[in-house]
Amino acid sequence: MTAPADAPKPSNFLRHVIERDLAEGTYAQRHFGGTPGDGAHQSAGPLDPAKIRTRFPPEPNGYLHIGHAKSICLNFGLARDYGGICHLRFDDTNPEKEEQEYVDAIVEAVQWLGFDWETPDPDRPGEMRSHLYFASDYFDFMYRAAEALIEAGLAYVDEQSADEIRATRGDFGHAGTNSPYRDRTTAENLARFRDMRDGKLPDGAAVLRAKLDMASPNINLRDPTLYRIKRAVHHNTGDVWCIYPMYAYAHPIEDALENITHSICTLEFEDQRPWYDWLLDTLCDLGLLVQPRPHQYEFARLNLTYIVTSKRKLRQLVDEGHVQGWDDPRLPTIAGLRRRGYTPESLQLLAERSGVSKAGGWLDYSTLEIALRDDLDPKAPRASVVLDPLRLKLVDFTEVFGSDAHREPCHAPVHPAKPELGQRDFVLGNEVWIERDDFMETPAKGFFRLFPGNKVRLKYGYVVECTGCEKDAQGVVTAVLAKLVPDTKSGTPGADKVKVKGVVTWVDVATAWPIEVRLYDRLFTEAQPDAGDRDFLSVLNPRSKQVASAYAEPSLASAQPEARYQFERHGYFVADRVDHGVQRPVFNRAVTLKDSWGK
Repeated sequence: MTAPADAPKPSNFLRHVIERDLAEGTYAQRHFGGTPGDGAHQSAGPLDPAKIRTRFPPEPNGYLHIGHAKSICLNFGLARDYGGICHLRFDDTNPEKEEQEYVDAIVEAVQWLGFDWETPDPDRPGEMRSHLYFASDYFDFMYRAAEALIEAGLAYVDEQSADEIRATRGDFGHAGTNSPYRDRTTAENLARFRDMRDGKLPDGAAVLRAKLDMASPNINLRDPTLYRIKRAVHHNTGDVWCIYPMYAYAHPIEDALENITHSICTLEFEDQRPWYDWLLDTLCDLGLLVQPRPHQYEFARLNLTYIVTSKRKLRQLVDEGHVQGWDDPRLPTIAGLRRRGYTPESLQLLAERSGVSKAGGWLDYSTLEIALRDDLDPKAPRASVVLDPLRLKLVDFTEVFGSDAHREPCHAPVHPAKPELGQRDFVLGNEVWIERDDFMETPAKGFFRLFPGNKVRLKYGYVVECTGCEKDAQGVVTAVLAKLVPDTKSGTPGADKVKVKGVVTWVDVATAWPIEVRLYDRLFTEAQPDAGDRDFLSVLNPRSKQVASAYAEPSLASAQPEARYQFERHGYFVADRVDHGVQRPVFNRAVTLKDSWGK
C-alpha cells in the first residue's frame, strides 16, 4: 500500500541537502561532454543541470538483500521525486567473486521493485537512453588516472608482502610506518606499474598505493591501495587486464565520470569520505576531472532482527545446503522475499517507514511483516484452505437434502470490502474437511468450536451440531460427526436464528483441490543471530519450513505463479513462482494474519 504520487514526501536530511543544492545551483556548471581521450572526462552524457543524479552501485558478487532494497528505494526514489536520474552501476572490480548470474539477478531485482534507469534521450527524440553502467567500462580511464598520480608524486609501487603492508599500516593507537619503496623515483614507479599491467610480476608481488600520510588518525588515509595484480577472467572485460583497481579507488571515479551529484551510501563508508574527497579533488587539480564534483552522504543502514545480511554468511547458508538457493523464501534476499510472497509495494513501504537518518538502530522483523499485511489486506483475494485436514461427516445430510450425492451451492465474496470483485462459488457435500484443531472431544475452557453437543457455523454454509467422533485402533480421531441445523444457511433469512460463538472454515471433500503448502517462518530463533562470537548456524530455526498436504476450495485451481491470496484464518500465501503448476500446485506462506512469534 504505497502513498499516492502527490502525497507529501517525508522530510529527512538528504532531502534538505538536495533541495539546498538545487536552490543554489550547485551543479549548474557541470561538464557534460568529453571522450575517453580528453584530458577532462565525464562519460554519462548530457543532463539538465537543474536535475540531480544518484546511483545504486552493487557489487555483482551475490544476490541483493533487504538492506539493498532500502538503498534502491532511496536512490531511485529521490531521483524520481526531484525529476532526476538514478544510475544502476555495477562495481565490478573483483573478478574472482563476480559472476554474470549475479548481474542478471540484480537487474531483475531492481526492475521487480519498480524502478528503471532509462530516460528520454535528448540527442534522439522519441528514444530512450539507458543509464546502466559498469565500473569496468572505465578501466582505461582509471589506469590513466593512476599514472597521473604517479607522475605527480602521489602514488608508488609497493613490493612488500600483504602481511608486511598490514603490519606497517599501524592501528588506532599507533601510527603506521613508511614503506621502504615509498621514495622511489617517478620513473621507477611508472616502470614497475607498467610491469604490473603487462603481466611481468606474479599475483601478490606488488600493489600501487597512494602517497598520503602514514600517521593519519584515519587509517583509510594511510597510503591506501589503488591497484593489485589479479590474474582472473573478468565477466565483462575477459582477460584484457591482469591488474584491477580497488573498490575504494574506483568508486569515486565512477561517480565523477557519471556526473553523479549526490553519492548516497551507508554509514560504514563515513570514514572513507576524506579519501573520496581527496581523490576527486586531486584528479580535478590534475585536469582529469572537473568541478563541481560529486559529494558523498551517509545514512544509517537498515538493521532487521532475525536475519543475517552478510554476503559471506548468506553464501555459506546456500553453499552448505541450510537453505535451497539464493531465492529460498527464508532468506532476506530480494529474490527470496519475492518468492516468499512479499510485494514491491511492501518493501517500498518498509523503506519509507524505516526513515533516513544518521542514527543507527534495529527494526524488529515484525515491522517487515506489518508492511506486507498492510499492502495485501486491501487487495488480496480470499480463499478457504484446510492445512491440517480432519474429515467432518454430516450424518443427516441425506435426510435434509434427499441424497448423499446432493451438492448444496454456497458462495463467499472474493474480497469482503470489494463487492465489485464478485464472489467465489463452491458446494457443500455430505463430508467436508476441517482443521484438526477445530475439534476437541473434551474441550478446554474458552474453546467454542466443535465438541460433542456444541453448535458452530460452517463459514458461508450452515450451522451444525457436533454429535461425536470416530477413532482408529490407536484412539486417534479420524472423523468428526455432526448434524445440520436446518434453515441456517448463510445469506438466507434464517441464518441468524441460531446463535453460535464458533465459526469453522471448511472445504468440501468431493470437490477439494489437493495442494502443497510450505509454511515458512523466521530462519533464526534469536533476534541477532550473529551477535558477538556466536556461530550464527547454532541458532537456525528447525521449524523455519514445514510442508503440509492441504485442501483448497476449487477457485484456487486457476492460480498463476506469484498470485497472492489470503487463506482465511491462516494468513497470506503466494503460488510459488518456481514450483507451482496445475499438476503440482504449491503455495508459500508469506505471513500470518497477526504476529504470533512471541507465542
